[in-house]
Amino acid sequence: MSSSTGAWQPSASLAVLRQRAALLARARQFFADAQLLEVDTPVMVGAAVTDVHIESARVQLEAGAASSSAPRFLHTSPEYAMKRLLAGGSGDIYQICHVMRGFERSALHNPEFTLIEWYRIGVTLEALMHELDALVRALLDAAATGYGSEYLTYREVFLRELGLDPFAASLATLDEAARAAGYRAPATGASSERRDELLELLMGTVVGPRLGRGALTFVCGYPASQAALARLDAHDARAARRFELYCEGIELANGFHELASAPEQRARFERDRVERVRLGLPAHALDERLLAALEAGLPDCCGVALGFDRVLMLATHARHIDEVLAFPDERA
Repeated sequence: MSSSTGAWQPSASLAVLRQRAALLARARQFFADAQLLEVDTPVMVGAAVTDVHIESARVQLEAGAASSSAPRFLHTSPEYAMKRLLAGGSGDIYQICHVMRGFERSALHNPEFTLIEWYRIGVTLEALMHELDALVRALLDAAATGYGSEYLTYREVFLRELGLDPFAASLATLDEAARAAGYRAPATGASSERRDELLELLMGTVVGPRLGRGALTFVCGYPASQAALARLDAHDARAARRFELYCEGIELANGFHELASAPEQRARFERDRVERVRLGLPAHALDERLLAALEAGLPDCCGVALGFDRVLMLATHARHIDEVLAFPDERA
């Protein structure tokens, strides 16, 4: 698909592009019916994310304007800006936008892709999962016929698929599971860092691809060390109030009961920076505007980001993300 021959043409068929437009209209109607406000936040932002698994694309504007002297970044998610709106009193909000992430290209990844992200104030994480279930079914339509819904914990899926407890298994046990699946375990780093790398490796390459076969499978209670911007579980300090949705082995969504503590979020960002240095990655400055918004007061809320292109892949039975994009990376 990267050949110059025909590279000016769209990668997706016109029929798929029409279906894409129809599903986007359906999503907007879903949120209109639910009385969420559609918002629009900047694609170009002043701070990169510190997450060690996500790379922000850097943008350098032409010299001239005073505001252009500092580097800018293309957002990897509208989350930080949307939380600033929530702290400012926006109420329930959603956004459909393009985001950009570096080093992501595969059958399921394109550096630029579409997210549907929304936040609900005063609802439980379980209620948000049910709302996400309803939206995905509305988007998939006939493609979801016969799909059930299952709600499992992170621990349950590891026990079911690998026969090990992710919270209790030793590093040696996790290492053995990774090697049995044909992957080499990380050789350096503290035991906690190696443990996280092994768990993420096993989830991404072994457990996740087995989930959601003929169902919408929600996995809740990720390790506290993988909480990111989620609260920890008040009933189990080992787990975070975070979930992911899988269907036909594809991760579709990631949701949080949002962390509202500015000091805790700052501490997590700082830990991310230390880890990025260890891994030889750029250690970006923290997003002080987000931290100030949390300090001002984020309402109790839950939020989720849904990968729209992957849902469209399921709806059209596509095997590669290029089949649902007009101009993927090599044709952009």
